[in-house]
Amino acid sequence: MPSSVPTFAELLDEATQSAVHLEMRDVYGVGNEADDFVRWQETGERDTDPASAYWHPWVDLVRRTVARGVAVRRARIVSEPVSAYIRYEHAGTVVNLGAGEDVRWLPRRQASDLALPGNDFWLIDGRVVRWNHFSGDGVSTGGEISQEPAVAKLCADAFGAVWARAVPHRTYKII
Repeated sequence: MPSSVPTFAELLDEATQSAVHLEMRDVYGVGNEADDFVRWQETGERDTDPASAYWHPWVDLVRRTVARGVAVRRARIVSEPVSAYIRYEHAGTVVNLGAGEDVRWLPRRQASDLALPGNDFWLIDGRVVRWNHFSGDGVSTGGEISQEPAVAKLCADAFGAVWARAVPHRTYKII
């Protein structure tokens, strides 16, 4: 295990074929979203400007990744009715799509019979897993890298099973 975990940018910049992300939490407490989330809760307005300070770094990274021919896909397993945070996330997903990501949603009840890893992850080119660790209240507690073939296969199989059942963003209705 390497002593330092590459950033998302480093991982995506090195991807040659695919970058898939599985999210399985109903609440995330990511610090750089705090102000935007509070504003959305108070006004119902979400920053969806791909050039904004909040979105620009991500949009730029995804666009240059997709421009190299790398497929970037994200699947979200969510409880229904969804949490306020998932409503907020759903409201901003239009920016992910515009950057070139493909995003799908799977109601948690439809994932009951799937074998899933215990943590969210990114899987790069089917071989490098970046685990995302969170505290109970959704605050990021860091990441971890694995290049073990069995771990990569577990994540690829889990993502594939979720993706096959999940609903594309444009047709997923929030309840």
